[in-house]
Amino acid sequence: MYAFWAVFVLVAIFSTVHTVRKSNRHERLIAGWPRVQATVTGLVAGPRRRSYPTYQFRDPNGTLFAGESDVPYATPPGSLVEVAYNPLNPNQSFQVSSGSKVVLGCVLPFFAAITVGMFLFIGAFPEG
Repeated sequence: MYAFWAVFVLVAIFSTVHTVRKSNRHERLIAGWPRVQATVTGLVAGPRRRSYPTYQFRDPNGTLFAGESDVPYATPPGSLVEVAYNPLNPNQSFQVSSGSKVVLGCVLPFFAAITVGMFLFIGAFPEG
């Protein structure tokens, strides 16, 4: 039974480290990019019944660019979202969101509680 507990702990640690690294890479990438308000133009259906907003924004020269968010939530068309875009290639843009840090902040205590609970539960049974 301790093997199952160890596998759970290893998977939880691996997924947490992977998520933190991915989030930090993304934040470093867009740190120096200009940010603009973009208008949501619609929604694209994604996997597992999630919706991803599509948006349009203009650069300082007035050129119109379009993008698709990687943040899954149903934003009504016409609403504004903050977007960071690559000044060298404005076709590369990302919706600015702190959602991943909020989710991570909620998931970490959950993983910790489950890990401790599993350990105590396993310890209640005699081996053999």
